Amino acid sequence: MTDRVNPAEFVFPGHPDKLSDAIADTLVQEASRREKRALVGVEVAVHRNKVFITGRIACVGADSIDIGGLVRGVYRTAGHGDGWYPNPEEIVIETDLCMGPLKEGEAEFRSVSDDQSVCTGYAVAIPETNYLPVEHWLANRLGRRLISLGSEYPTLKLGPDGKIVVIVRETDDDNWTLSEFSCSIQQREEADDIALHRAVRVALEAEMKKLADELQGLSPGLPGELFVNGAGSFDVGGPEGDNGLSGKKLVIDAYGPRVPIGGGALSGKDFFKVDRAGALHARRVAKAVVVTGSAREALVRLAWFPGDRQGRLLSIETDDRKPLDPRPWQGLFDLSLEASGEAWTHAADLVQIARYGHFTEDGQVWENLSFALA
Repeated sequence: MTDRVNPAEFVFPGHPDKLSDAIADTLVQEASRREKRALVGVEVAVHRNKVFITGRIACVGADSIDIGGLVRGVYRTAGHGDGWYPNPEEIVIETDLCMGPLKEGEAEFRSVSDDQSVCTGYAVAIPETNYLPVEHWLANRLGRRLISLGSEYPTLKLGPDGKIVVIVRETDDDNWTLSEFSCSIQQREEADDIALHRAVRVALEAEMKKLADELQGLSPGLPGELFVNGAGSFDVGGPEGDNGLSGKKLVIDAYGPRVPIGGGALSGKDFFKVDRAGALHARRVAKAVVVTGSAREALVRLAWFPGDRQGRLLSIETDDRKPLDPRPWQGLFDLSLEASGEAWTHAADLVQIARYGHFTEDGQVWENLSFALA
């Protein structure tokens, strides 16, 4: 029996990279609300109380979008303000955006790829994790649990920034153990760090018992040692402690480090853009392979050339990298930009998607395969 060790990460909504992703996606959401075929490709950088936004937003009424209000709303819902720098009302926003309506004929042209991309999709036959790698699912669930500590225990004086690392030991007979754990959670310097250690341990114990009930084979036990703010005081965080950039957390946004990633950033792109649409199309094919029992796991690669209307299904690798003939699967789904843009625009809260992931909730519309499999 061979043990495998798999790590995964998760970051809190107040992390500077996730602030950037959420800002990018709130702009996508607002433009798409004004016009379904809005073209949005933006990138965001944050540092201290500055926000820098570049790219293009093309839709009806683009010039009247309240960029400042949307950006400040992202900071507030992430937990900034109330003494946690920066104050949303004092944020300075600088933009270099091409703003205006779509050009004549451009709305119809949205179904044609204006870029190239290579996209990866993955699924493993574990329905309890929504077909995600166990360590990736575990990091997401434990991270969400620890985010709630700030509101549950105000005396801990926790801030909006934080991150966790889990290391999961997996055996060939589908047993999983959380072998190592580290978290860094923003906390006032004068606050009780011992109480934070205690709260983290209690929360993890309860959550691991809950998750072990959901996933047979997962041990509810914790490592003997938990690392909480191992580098010492973590008072200065968020964009004050580090700069942030949209698209930097691609591995967290995908499937964790055991799965090769492709394409580009998902946040900041509308659903007619190949990076975002392609990643979701590839995921659907991979999930279909395991849901139908054709393989225990599937790694799918799609490619887009400029001018393509449909994704090119290049390869499907299954257990132990065995190839599966992609031709029968090519026709299972409509792998077009027309399909993704029409079906998935307006289908989810993109700020929440930016913070917690495209593939972590089985209720997302692109995760539903029933109509296609029928």
